[in-house]
Amino acid sequence: MTELELLDRGYSAIMAEVVDGARAPHFTELAADLDIELDTARELVHELVGMTPGWVHPGTDLLASFPPFNMQPTQYHITIDGQGGWYAQCGLEATAIRWLVPGKTVRIEAPCLCCGESMVLEMCDEDIVSVDPEPMVGYTSAEIGGAADSRPFR
Repeated sequence: MTELELLDRGYSAIMAEVVDGARAPHFTELAADLDIELDTARELVHELVGMTPGWVHPGTDLLASFPPFNMQPTQYHITIDGQGGWYAQCGLEATAIRWLVPGKTVRIEAPCLCCGESMVLEMCDEDIVSVDPEPMVGYTSAEIGGAADSRPFR
């Protein structure tokens, strides 16, 4: 097996476990699932995390965040077809969850980080099912498409 094949299999196995059970597998479970050595599975977890904006809990081998999901509770509560238990890494990442569960309704509930009021967005595939309140606006301080201060204000 090539390194790329192992990375693909590892990524898929972790994501499938998170989607199916709202939890990330421990590297020992990953080793059994992929039929690889424990040390290889531990290294694989760290390598995959290094390739994503995810992370392990500091000082451990435990997946804390595997985008778009977060294993620790966040303010971004996710339900999939009415079943809860998932959390998103961030509000914008939450909208990507719909791609992992085709044909299912993904509900994102979070407080507004400015005023604390409840916000709910429901999506199914590429359709927005409901938005409350309407309109809803997303914000990021990250550079998307260039630095914000280099774009004209409108």
